[in-house]
Amino acid sequence: MKNDLVVIPMPARVSNIAAHADMQVEWFAADYKFLQNLLPSNNYSIGGSISLNQDPVIKLTDEQASHLLADFHRLRERMGDRHLQFYRELMGSLCLTMMYDIFETHAQRDATDTHSDRTAYIVKQLMSLLATGISRTERDVSYYAERLNVSPKYLSATVKRVTGHSVTSYIDRHTVPLLKDYLNDERLSLTQIAERMNFASLSYFSRYCAKHLGQSPSEYRQSLQPK
Repeated sequence: MKNDLVVIPMPARVSNIAAHADMQVEWFAADYKFLQNLLPSNNYSIGGSISLNQDPVIKLTDEQASHLLADFHRLRERMGDRHLQFYRELMGSLCLTMMYDIFETHAQRDATDTHSDRTAYIVKQLMSLLATGISRTERDVSYYAERLNVSPKYLSATVKRVTGHSVTSYIDRHTVPLLKDYLNDERLSLTQIAERMNFASLSYFSRYCAKHLGQSPSEYRQSLQPK
């Protein structure tokens, strides 16, 4: 149909694709982690992924389609500018514009959707909990399962089935920005940060940083210093 937008967050699940002879398609693909890292942790994409996985097709108005096509074309025009010093940031900015245009069309489509399905409800409740910043001190799946009155196994299976991602990945996605904010505050020692974030020990805190930031807390802070 004319002006249909299809968002495919999990392309590995797509199969048996065929096109009609008179079909015309404009498409854009990007690394999931790259796009994910552009957005704040409590962004609309987390909750919106629930309904997108259930119904990935969004009917666009002519104006919405025009905006998205312009986003696609602008990205395509600048993809060859790899020689630019801020190429990654430039492309990230253009991708962010495109994503917010998509979010707007999706939000309008789902404005009256109550998400009555229990599995979707559970996931949305989890996202609401995470949006409060509770992952600063609570990062165990069992904690969230207890808050939602379900078993950890049920919560893990439900979130994975609905979104394609684990509960832990969403917890970490909300925790890492909080972690960075603390590390950016030089008034706080690493021990103070570990205590505020309820890590069992400084060594465990350091391992968490290494896993999610790619470097130790001290190395991360050093990277913030002007060169």
